[in-house]
Amino acid sequence: MNLVQSVEWAVIAPPLIAAVAAVAVLVADLFLPADRKTLLVWPAAGGLALAALALLPLRAGDRATFCLPDGAALCAYEADRFALAVQLLVLGGAFLAVLISVPEIAAGRMPAGEFWFLLLSSAAGAALLPAARDFATLVVALEVATLPAYALVALRRGTGAEAALKFFLTSVTATAVTLLGIGFVYAASGGLFFAQVADGLADADPALATLADAGVALTLVGFAFKTAAVPFHFWVQETYLGAPLPVAGYLSVVGKAAGLAGLILVTTRAFPGHDGLWGPAVAVLAGLTMTAGNAAAVRTDPRAPHSAVRLLAWSSVGQAGYLLVPIAAAAGTGEGAGATVAYALMYGAVNLGAFAVAAHVAREHPAHRIEDYRGLWERRPAAALALGFFLLCLAGLPPGVIGLFAKAAVFETAVDAGLGVLAVVMAVNVAAALYYYLRWTALLFRPAAPASAPAPSEGARTPARALTGAVAVAAAVGLTLSAAPQLVLTFASGTLP
Repeated sequence: MNLVQSVEWAVIAPPLIAAVAAVAVLVADLFLPADRKTLLVWPAAGGLALAALALLPLRAGDRATFCLPDGAALCAYEADRFALAVQLLVLGGAFLAVLISVPEIAAGRMPAGEFWFLLLSSAAGAALLPAARDFATLVVALEVATLPAYALVALRRGTGAEAALKFFLTSVTATAVTLLGIGFVYAASGGLFFAQVADGLADADPALATLADAGVALTLVGFAFKTAAVPFHFWVQETYLGAPLPVAGYLSVVGKAAGLAGLILVTTRAFPGHDGLWGPAVAVLAGLTMTAGNAAAVRTDPRAPHSAVRLLAWSSVGQAGYLLVPIAAAAGTGEGAGATVAYALMYGAVNLGAFAVAAHVAREHPAHRIEDYRGLWERRPAAALALGFFLLCLAGLPPGVIGLFAKAAVFETAVDAGLGVLAVVMAVNVAAALYYYLRWTALLFRPAAPASAPAPSEGARTPARALTGAVAVAAAVGLTLSAAPQLVLTFASGTLP
């Protein structure tokens, strides 16, 4: 029996290019003097841009590779419509994170070569994950995306080491539980490819039914952790506060996208016959997650130190709840999960834009309170307008209509699937979220108090660093205003291939 798998390099080009760029950055870092390390932004950003361009030849969404020659339907890597959309989100999010990080690196707060190498390595794993079609590839991609993230969090002096340790311990525990679940699933189904697992579980010995159910439940734990779903969300605030702001923004978008992609794959492809188990579980997780995140965000004191990052952290937990709703709606039909991709595309561009402005303000106000944003319109009109736009998008209010479209798509999937209670819970949470989003937005345009005038800091603006931050914000705004609306409408109206 021939077990040699075929390989099409063009199909795996996006994650491969990101991985090659990571190695190139690390090697180039050895030969550049300390005062020229920031030049590494060009190969880092260029590699991610090239990886994103490599998606264009695959846009038909019908390519696969690493297929077993005696089973053409069993392929370990498939570049379908769903995988390409998530890869675009991952690579675009990593690209914006690279731009946001330039001022931090130029100020000497992070090492250039190590940071961009770790970021590109993590992005390569996150780009591989949505195309995985067997549990072996899925686990490898998940760990490649996660392991560099621990080191990225630890790059911040002082609080980074403690945050990275907590992130590591909780993540490793969740991964161990997931691996145990995959082991149970393999024992019950006799396969690792998602198609094999789905067929094997459907025809499994009834004596193994309890083992299969336990395996399904345990497998979902790791992806619920990556998504920051309640009760696996406690790492979020500590990690975001301890990590450099570009890393926190990266984790809030790319890390969440990887977790959601894995959750969609295992539920709709590997466990479609167990939708009676995971469907209600995901629905409960969605309701608890959005409620806990928004409740904590509402309680955030604007005058507390680092309250801006705390609010963004709890906001990301609340947004994770909205992202889980279409997955719960996919139980029984397999349809509707496309709305998760649509919402994630909007959320990725908007949230990274908000982190870009937050990183800019934090250089002037190290305490980084929400109150520090009072009067930002007087000091930095462009930054105030950009942040106000991003917050309104997250709230789903005009002129951030892309956020409104995305939320409407999620509501529609919940109602169509008969999840009326969950739709009501989401409506209440969306209304509650308006309070803290609008409170922050209003502060931007209020007169600044005399004592809040910004003082010079070590991160004083230079033309190059100001331009980099402006490019990052402009890219997020441009994606939200141009490509994102069409992508949201396209994926929200479609189903997973």
